Amino acid sequence: MFLEHDTSAGHPESPARLSAILEALERIPSEGLERREAPEISREALARVHSLAHIERVLGAIPSRGHAALDPDTIISPRSGEAALRAAGAVVAAVDAVMAGEAKNGFCAVRPPGHHAEPERAMGFCLFNNVAVGARHLLAAHGLERLAIIDFDVHHGNGTQAAFWSEPRVFYGSTHQSPLYPGSGAREERGVGNIVNCPLAPGSGGLEFRAAMENDILPALDAFAPDFVLVSAGFDAHRDDPLASLAFTERDYAWITDELVRASARHCRDRLVSVLEGGYNLRALAASCTAHLEALMRA
Repeated sequence: MFLEHDTSAGHPESPARLSAILEALERIPSEGLERREAPEISREALARVHSLAHIERVLGAIPSRGHAALDPDTIISPRSGEAALRAAGAVVAAVDAVMAGEAKNGFCAVRPPGHHAEPERAMGFCLFNNVAVGARHLLAAHGLERLAIIDFDVHHGNGTQAAFWSEPRVFYGSTHQSPLYPGSGAREERGVGNIVNCPLAPGSGGLEFRAAMENDILPALDAFAPDFVLVSAGFDAHRDDPLASLAFTERDYAWITDELVRASARHCRDRLVSVLEGGYNLRALAASCTAHLEALMRA
């Protein structure tokens, strides 16, 4: 279904992204890697982040044929509604599986992505905020009290920040290029003390990324001591990505994944779920995603 979310010819958030990831994952030894289908999310779980009016507005805009635009960047087609419901549903299913002890961690290879979707607004290729829905599900259905969301997409996750701006039970830490779309994510944006933004200047690479993580985000994560770690895994900060100007490599994504795995081991019995966000150079996306998943499998 994620492959049937058609965003129109030439759109960077294309089905080819997921095809490249799936082809790369076929080359990973299957031992220890269980694949599961993504279920549709319930309206109740989705409404913990998005109003019913927003949900119906998005699903009501799905065209019966051709394409429609929720904004100039966010294009939908006849199967986009089900894809979006399954993308959020994948995260809920993954966190349920990890909470049940069926796995230490999980990776949700989904599209459309989610971290730009605000509670009342679809934007930036995103219809619903997948990782935020997973976090709200952990709070409501599992009774957890401290959740962390780490976002290393090249674009700031304005939707995730908006969803938890006043929620002290959720820590949000983000590295992202600035200036760049969507224009949010300044260091001064701190919510109720639960948000740490580390904007990176254009041209920044692994050294700057690791310094931001080691000096700011990872110490704050340790101080917060989460019961569960969620990851907005965008791979568009790669040096070959066409939509931005950072210079990460696959080694940087393996490094941060190892660091987050270790943090989840220290604080929450390895419980971690990662959710695909951006990444638009197919070769770089596939290689970075492979490095990320191999690090998760070493946990």
